[in-house]
Parts: sequence; C-alpha cells; structure tokens
Amino acid sequence: MSGSETDGGTTLPAEAGPAVTLLIADDDEVTRSGLSMLLAAQPGISVLGEAADGIEAVDRALSLRPDVVLMDVRMPRRNGIDATRHLLSEAADPPKVVVITTFENDGYVTAALGAGASGFVLKRFPVRRIAEAVRVVAAGEAVLFPAALGRMVAARPLDSAAALPQAALTGREEEVLRLMATGLSNPEIAESLTVSLETIKTHVGNVLTKLGAQNRTHAVVIAYESRLVVPRFAE
Repeated sequence: MSGSETDGGTTLPAEAGPAVTLLIADDDEVTRSGLSMLLAAQPGISVLGEAADGIEAVDRALSLRPDVVLMDVRMPRRNGIDATRHLLSEAADPPKVVVITTFENDGYVTAALGAGASGFVLKRFPVRRIAEAVRVVAAGEAVLFPAALGRMVAARPLDSAAALPQAALTGREEEVLRLMATGLSNPEIAESLTVSLETIKTHVGNVLTKLGAQNRTHAVVIAYESRLVVPRFAE
C-alpha cells in the first residue's frame, strides 16, 4: 500500500524496513487461522505463530519473542487484558500488543489499553489496515482512533481517572496531552505549537512519567477518563 490513511486519528504510514514478526492470539480457530494466512501474505509481516487462549499467548510470546502480539480480548483460561498485563510485566523486552475485537464499545478494550496495549483494531477492518496497524506499533507509535476510544471510555470509565489530577502537569504538558488525544503525531504537535520536535518528545516523556502511563495510548485513555478531553463521537 502506498501513501497513508487515517481514521480520525493516527496516521498509518506505508510499510518500510524489515519484516515485523507477529503472534496472533484468538480463541476462534477460524478467525485465528484466517488472520494468520492473510497477514502472512501482507508485505513486511512475518507470522511466527498462533495462540488459542491468554495463557498460551503469554507462553508463546515469551518463547517466540515476536515484535507484536495481536491479542483478542475474550479468550478462555486468561483473557486478553490479563494476558497483556502478564506479558508486559514478565518479558525482559516485551512485544507491543495490539488488541483486536469485534465491537468498538467493548469495555475490555479500554482495560487492555490501560494494561499497556499500544492500540486496537476491529476484526471488521480490511486485513491491509490491520497489517499497517501492526507495523505502526512495531515502530513505536500508537494506533489511536480518538472518536472510537472516546465512546468506549465514556461508556465504561476506569480507575485511572484519578491519575491526571495527581500528576501536576504543567500547562504546556496538558496542551500536549490534548493534542495527543486528537491523534496528532509528535511532528504534527511540534508544528502546531511551533516548537522543536525534541521539545515535544521531552513533553510527551514527562506526561507519560507523571501519569504513570504505560504508553501514549494509555495517557490518552487517562485524558478521556479525567475529562481533560471531552469525547467526540463523530468520526
């Protein structure tokens, strides 16, 4: 795929660089096998293996060491939230986790994001788009769809709402967090505020540290839950 595409949020860049290694965790064999076959055929994606439940997902991720785990949320033995939390705490160099789900309003998704997942995709998305999301998080970015995320947080807020009032963010850090929540990348935030990219990277790092956020996505979840950013429901 050439160029880029957006969904009211993170820009998904065209593929480049070495292949991203992937583990697919889903309890439905047809879905899992289909995703494995289709994603393996995408440029820049190498599927290392599959897992049928959350315990197997953690075990296989620790042994195979993929760059990214595509993690279903509703699985037997251990759900995707607990699997994400276990994996990110147990692995010395943990993979990125992308949550994959059927419904945008699934309360499990916001919980998984709070546990450290880097973003989410829907099972109804075209496979090419899921592949791009995998590449994005492997490169260290987040997959954010602000309107969809806002709907989920509004429907089922989590306990991390208290993090923002306790964080003592500066005015500029709050401004940067608001722009992060709109789906802007660091270069786009730098351009918007007319400051250097390095300055924005410093502000983003400070925001994550002060909020105790696992990553950029988790910080945005906190911003929504704390109502620093009011959810917008139009895509």
